[in-house]
Amino acid sequence: MVAVESLIGCYMMSNRKHGTLYIGVSSQLVARVAQHREGIIDGFTKQYGLKRLVWFEFHETIIGAIQREKSLKRWPRDWKTNLIERTNPDWSDLFNRLAKNGVEAPPDPEAYRDWTPPET
Repeated sequence: MVAVESLIGCYMMSNRKHGTLYIGVSSQLVARVAQHREGIIDGFTKQYGLKRLVWFEFHETIIGAIQREKSLKRWPRDWKTNLIERTNPDWSDLFNRLAKNGVEAPPDPEAYRDWTPPET
């Protein structure tokens, strides 16, 4: 199995089909998505109730993931919708698929209650 720490990825969260979108990147993808789903961290995803992982992709490096995130944020909304619907036409929550893609079990949200973002 791949360690949670090595799952670098770019992802999109939503609240419903064709709903509000959030694009993010993380070097700990499973843990970060779990934080969004549980509303642990204040911010955009918590404010708008974005708990559904609708798209994700893995990257070899954090730099590649950040470049992809910045690129996607510049895309028109219909391009983002198209990207999501190519692999997830119903905008289903893909968290279980993500968790099974290299991680033995989804992370325990309680383990991230005291999480703080790294200093930049």
